[in-house]
Amino acid sequence: MSIGSSKAAWPFGGGELGQRIRDFDWTSTSLGPIGTWPANLRIKVNSLINSPIPQVLMWGPDHVMIYNDAYREIAGGYHPRALGGKVPEIWPEIWDWNRRILESGFKGEVQSFRDQPMVLHRNGRPEEIVFDLFYTPIYNDEGGVDGVLCTVLENTDRVRAVRALAESQAELSRITDALPILVGFLDVDHVYRFANKGYLEWFGHPANAVIGRHIREIIGEDYYRKRISYLERAFAGEPVITDTVIRRPGGDHRTAEVRYMPRLTDAGTVDGIYILMIDIEDRKRAEKELLASNNRFRAAVHAVHGVLWTNSADGRMIGQQPGWAELTGQPYEAYQDYGWADAVHPDDRQATVEAWNAAVADRRTFIWEHRVRRHDGVWRMFAIRGVPIFDEQDDITEWVGVHTDISEQRQAEDELRRHAVHLERQVRHRQRAEEQLRLLNETLEARVGEEIAVRRQAERALQQAQKMETIGKLTGGVAHDFNNLLQVVSGNLQLLAKDVAGNERAERRVANALAGVSRGAKLASQLLAFGRRQALEPKVINVGRFMSGMDDLLRRSIGEAIELETIVAGGLWNTFVDPVQVENAVLNLAINARDAMEGNGKLTIEVGNAYLDDDYVRNHAEVEAGQYVVLSVSDTGSGIAPEVLEQVFEPFFSTKAEGKGSGLGLSMVYGFVKQSGGHVKIYSEVGHGTTVKLYLPRATASEDREVTIQSGPVVGGTEMILVVEDDDEVRNTVVEMLSDLGYGVLKATNAQNALSVVESGFAIDLLFTDVVMPGPLKSVDMARKAKERLPDIAVLFTSGYTENSIVHGGRLDAGVELLSKPYTREALARKIRHVIANQKQRSAVNTRVAGTVPPGPATTALPAPIVTPAPAPAPLTVLVVEDDPLIRANTVELVENFGHAVIEAGNAQEAREKLAGASVDVLVTDLGLPDASGAELAAEALAINPALGIVFATGNDRAPDGSPPDAVLLRKPYDADGLEAAIKAAARRGPSA
Repeated sequence: MSIGSSKAAWPFGGGELGQRIRDFDWTSTSLGPIGTWPANLRIKVNSLINSPIPQVLMWGPDHVMIYNDAYREIAGGYHPRALGGKVPEIWPEIWDWNRRILESGFKGEVQSFRDQPMVLHRNGRPEEIVFDLFYTPIYNDEGGVDGVLCTVLENTDRVRAVRALAESQAELSRITDALPILVGFLDVDHVYRFANKGYLEWFGHPANAVIGRHIREIIGEDYYRKRISYLERAFAGEPVITDTVIRRPGGDHRTAEVRYMPRLTDAGTVDGIYILMIDIEDRKRAEKELLASNNRFRAAVHAVHGVLWTNSADGRMIGQQPGWAELTGQPYEAYQDYGWADAVHPDDRQATVEAWNAAVADRRTFIWEHRVRRHDGVWRMFAIRGVPIFDEQDDITEWVGVHTDISEQRQAEDELRRHAVHLERQVRHRQRAEEQLRLLNETLEARVGEEIAVRRQAERALQQAQKMETIGKLTGGVAHDFNNLLQVVSGNLQLLAKDVAGNERAERRVANALAGVSRGAKLASQLLAFGRRQALEPKVINVGRFMSGMDDLLRRSIGEAIELETIVAGGLWNTFVDPVQVENAVLNLAINARDAMEGNGKLTIEVGNAYLDDDYVRNHAEVEAGQYVVLSVSDTGSGIAPEVLEQVFEPFFSTKAEGKGSGLGLSMVYGFVKQSGGHVKIYSEVGHGTTVKLYLPRATASEDREVTIQSGPVVGGTEMILVVEDDDEVRNTVVEMLSDLGYGVLKATNAQNALSVVESGFAIDLLFTDVVMPGPLKSVDMARKAKERLPDIAVLFTSGYTENSIVHGGRLDAGVELLSKPYTREALARKIRHVIANQKQRSAVNTRVAGTVPPGPATTALPAPIVTPAPAPAPLTVLVVEDDPLIRANTVELVENFGHAVIEAGNAQEAREKLAGASVDVLVTDLGLPDASGAELAAEALAINPALGIVFATGNDRAPDGSPPDAVLLRKPYDADGLEAAIKAAARRGPSA
């Protein structure tokens, strides 16, 4: 079979088949001697035998086969005779297939077949084999096809594995579909790779529509956002189990337990998570019902003064027994097993234990009475009832018992017995005694019934109070930014007013713009009150007069089609509330009424006096008995259904259509009234209308007057002021206003920078800082540190809203000075003089305490006639009114050292009370009091006592407008001599002079 030519070494390489081709006698085939083969055949054969891929070349019209080593496995038992053989002879079982393929191939068609199944007999038996087949025609130089090359890839194992996997997945689907749970598998891209039919029930998607889709497409974007944090935890390797409520395709909501279980690879990484969802709605309902049942049971036990306890099946007290511990005061270790018996009276102890053991042995209800030592050492008589709890096998699982205090009952019975003995001696009174006994029993039953009713009412009130304890802080930040913007506009308008002075038209426009700023400031103030971000400013007001002033505002708010009637009762009491909040409350109620009447009807506002008695309070535990001013708002609208009425004060609850209301109006009313110590009651009847009653506590003090803003020329100064403000526009405006007033100004953009300026050595008299400041160092902390470095520095805060750092209980902290944004140039100037003067006074006080003389005499600010002391004055009664505690305490001490009697007050209201109850010769008052001006207080005091001497202690260089002509002006800071001279000068007015 060898070919004896010089070309016998061809084809080159090729392994076993290369050698067989070289050794084969090709003259026996239509190909002829190997040395005579055409170039296209030689090229293709040489390429074929050196290819690692199974290939077979079928050449010529009789389809002679030439193949490579990789094809041997394909040929199987047909190798090696298949080499040089003809296709129909070698592969008769698939000749029908090959004939069609070769016919097309010799026509020049390129063909390919993926996962083509064939039945071969290559190993002496039929086998189903799966191939990928690629047929390529081999052309000659004239364009004809001399042969067809077939590249063969056997995929039998892969296809079988895929089929097995598919069958396994189908079986898994059948198994999981049979389970009453949702099952899925999610890969790291959040794409489903497996899902069972549970997805149809829970999300409305069949399993085949879930696989291959992203999870958000199946469960929805909103639910996906809620679950993403749990998914991330699971992909990080943490098993996650949560309960959630899901709205199913049918519209019903069901509670489900959702489990995310990570699947770990051999390398320890997570390549996906299993998702399991179990319907636990019925279990949750059962748990709620069980909890409600237990709560009802406990309430019933408490209602009859009972103590609940449990014992083990064999009669031993085991585990925590909070009721028993609270009753007896025994610690945990003391009452375990039979230790509870130590709290039983020694005379009753042995009999109790024996009776208890007998009941346990007989498996019967235990009924007994004995005395128990209470935690305070008092012996009380108790009725005991213990019941065994049986399981399905009729075995006792535990004992549940109740100790009921019957001491009063037994005492009453003892008393009745003694009384009966006495009645036996007096037969004539027997009938009367029986009647008394019957009445006593009825009274006892009535008391028990009343007690149960009271406790149930208290529980309902407690639940309602707890439900109403949350109101969100929604608008503070917005109002803060709004106030900053208003401050920039206001400050620049006031500076502009100086530039256009004399231009009447420009002055009018600036005035109009400033009026708009004032209205914006009022709006921001209402927003802050709504958000609970500003200190309340309660005043003693007459609500009747206040409502008269709101008439125009209410008519504009409700429209012309609604009739408005306001009724004010005679002899109306005053109340101590924030008038701005009252206005907001009435407006909210009026607008709600307008919407309920759909713009047509009658709104009635009534103001009167009311007394809430003990009977009313018993049914409304959140209110105290007493005198109230009641403000009622009634409409003729659609009314509110009873089931809705219980929810109207809840935050964000609204009966209006979406977008028509925030659901916060009544919540704000409720919060304001409660914060003011009042009570809210709502009455409504569907189809007839609604009445809301606000009960505001009565105030016995006289009505506060509006504080008149000090007028007159604005005074500046030469002190150095450090301005700390993060808003560039606000800061620049304030700096320009202060510079215009003559002050030296340093500035800083945040608290840390401000502290650096303080530490740099500058002599700073006043720190003027915003409350809300960016960065880790807060303004309050910065101010404290600045005071540590510069003890004599004055501090003035400003803000669009206050926060808990300087406000507690709705009031500014003691000693804190605040200028609310937006403020005017005049308000800024006066406030700075007031704060600097007070600080100088405090510094002078501290200097005197330290034993040194303050620089400069304080009396230089007084006119010459004032500082001249009167000879040998008689002792006087002096009322000192000052809101700064340190200044007030020092002034009081100085006046006492002068030999005078002193009465002190921290605000105008306290001063009025002191003036009404004592005879005062001289009033020494600060002008800047928190609830009124000192000038107003002086006017009221002179109306009571025209001979009263008046001393104004202030940082201003002149007395306020309208002051008494002989009032004495005492400039802060003042010393002892200046204070004494001022008091003597003021005392000349009185009869004691």
